[in-house]
Amino acid sequence: MPDLLLELRSEEIPARMQRKAAGDLRKMLTDGLVEAGLTYEAAREYWTPRRLTLDIRGLTARSKDIREEIKGPSTTAPEQAVQGFLRKAGLSSIADAHVHSDPKKGDFYVAHISKPGRAAEEIIAELVPGMVKNFPWPKSMRWGPASAKPGALRWVRPLQSIVCTFGPETEEPVVVDFEIDGIRAGNITYGHRFHAPGAITVRRFDDYVSKLEAAKVVLDADRRKEIILADARNVAFANGLDLVEDEGLLEEVSGLVEWPVVLMGEFEQDFLTIPSEVIRLTIRANQKCFVTRPQATSEELSNRFILTANIEAKDGGREIAYGNGKVVRSRLSDALYFWRTDQGDLPDLEQLKESAAKFDLNLKKPLDQRMARLDHLNVTFHAKLGTQGQRVARIKRLAEELAPIVGADSALVARASVLAKADLQTEVVGEFPELQGAMGRKYALLQGEHPSVAAAAEEHYKPQGPSDRVPTDPVSVAVALADKLDMLTGFWAIDEKPTGSKDPFALRRAALGVVRILIENRIRLALTSVFAKAFANFKGGAGQSSDLLAFFHDRLKVYLRDQGARHDLIDAVITPRSDDLLQIVRRVEALGSLLDTEEGKNLFAGTKRAANILAAEEKKKTAVAETVEPALFREEAEKKLYAAVNHAEKEAGQAIQNEDFSAAMLALSVLREPVDSFFEGVLVNDEDQAMRANRLALLARIRAATDQVADFSKIVG
Repeated sequence: MPDLLLELRSEEIPARMQRKAAGDLRKMLTDGLVEAGLTYEAAREYWTPRRLTLDIRGLTARSKDIREEIKGPSTTAPEQAVQGFLRKAGLSSIADAHVHSDPKKGDFYVAHISKPGRAAEEIIAELVPGMVKNFPWPKSMRWGPASAKPGALRWVRPLQSIVCTFGPETEEPVVVDFEIDGIRAGNITYGHRFHAPGAITVRRFDDYVSKLEAAKVVLDADRRKEIILADARNVAFANGLDLVEDEGLLEEVSGLVEWPVVLMGEFEQDFLTIPSEVIRLTIRANQKCFVTRPQATSEELSNRFILTANIEAKDGGREIAYGNGKVVRSRLSDALYFWRTDQGDLPDLEQLKESAAKFDLNLKKPLDQRMARLDHLNVTFHAKLGTQGQRVARIKRLAEELAPIVGADSALVARASVLAKADLQTEVVGEFPELQGAMGRKYALLQGEHPSVAAAAEEHYKPQGPSDRVPTDPVSVAVALADKLDMLTGFWAIDEKPTGSKDPFALRRAALGVVRILIENRIRLALTSVFAKAFANFKGGAGQSSDLLAFFHDRLKVYLRDQGARHDLIDAVITPRSDDLLQIVRRVEALGSLLDTEEGKNLFAGTKRAANILAAEEKKKTAVAETVEPALFREEAEKKLYAAVNHAEKEAGQAIQNEDFSAAMLALSVLREPVDSFFEGVLVNDEDQAMRANRLALLARIRAATDQVADFSKIVG
């Protein structure tokens, strides 16, 4: 079976686009080949900063001949129907159709379509140009004299050459001939732009890879990552250091080089007074370099960094390392200035006194000054939701309400609330926004704040994703809940809710954060009451509580399903009024435990049968007695079931009041035997109307008893 090699070589493709672009290339071409009637055994994409490559193995040499029949209308059908049939079948005249007869339907038209197969080369030559011209780059450009012409080729960077060969392993492959804006496909590529810029003639994928390797190009991005990581670890170890690994940076760096050469640079020890997070981000953002730390330490960094060059320099890379070191030193000088400036007094303290009084801030402390400035400058949070200062005031009020519920010290919560956003006015966070929170914690500790207050400055943003940890310190928990609930109620109040896939303010993440904080810390919270307090800060928001609660129910379902809970059990215990998320979780856990037992399975079967019979009779408007009348019992099984229902209902109700849902489920499980005996020995639909109505009322009591803990009708099985 023939193989296909396709390479699109251009100037440098941005690293962040490479992996997706290569995947898009594979999908677009393979989808097109299959749609054209070809099959293949395997396809894999590759990429470097200067090329996207496809290796498609076992591609059929020709598409199959197609013979099909398209059934048309009756021979007596109106002209409009006939014309529609001709268009569908691709016939120019009804004379080209055949007439078939059916004993029942009479005569009707049939088109016999015959399409001869096409050579794979022809299909490829047709597909690739259209695919290239319609490639879904996030950003693209035109270039050269042809760029002014309508319909000129657009590519992420100027496209320079195309390789496209096709053929079996046992034969010389052919060049698939096509042209895209003056660039004709061939079998010529080029290696490393500095080490091997000359032309390379290739035949098929295997020799293409080996010839590129000889020309200082490692085609496989994952292999480049392995080379960089292994060499970086070894260089660090040889210098008595450990590499601080960074998967995101490794992915980016592997997309910047075709021939990775790992080197070590250094900077002055004095810069190590800067927090390690700032050093790491400075070096990462500006020079795409890794940092190192002394062996057997976890926090401190060393003054050595790892860089990845794209060439093998004659001097062993000394000049490259020195040049990178100069840039790193310059950037760290800026970072050191930011770090020191943030610990000093602001020049406009006199203007901040009013804001300081509003939040009970101490203007002798640097972080307090930054919070006062945040309020004084009226920095906007959202046009319809006021300033950051107004938001901090709302968070403080709500956090103080939550403090006793989560077991936090109210004074610490108040202090943490007013300092939580202060680092937004620091120089370091201005330069590195991703350090917000982390720098707040450091600055809070530097000015002697309580450890819980400092922790809350960082942890109130958490969790920021499903893999992020939740805060556990009660002060952090109170501020984190207040922060997220203020955001949710605020955007609900102004009707800026997530729609479809759009969630510009990350409200789903905020709600899921609340869910996780409450459940993983085992916190009981009546959300409806909290919503009312939070909505009081916004006009027109009070009526949104039920809608916001439903939104939380959806997030809770997502969370529980990810934890392995059955969707039907979740639906069975949630009602539109369920506002205690931890209680919902406990009910789901208890219900799941019950249904895992034989008694639970049998009880479920019996109660479902009772509910189905009752529902069917209610649909038929059959009379159901309002209460069960024991005097109408004829069978012993009726009496036993009635007694069991009374006992179970009472016991389950008491257990629910005590919030012991396992005990409630256990109380219901005793219904299993009397329910089974009832259905074995009692005819519900008795001819006596009063008897039937009484027995249906007994089934209604079973439904009511089980509904105390869950809606069994929603359980699948």
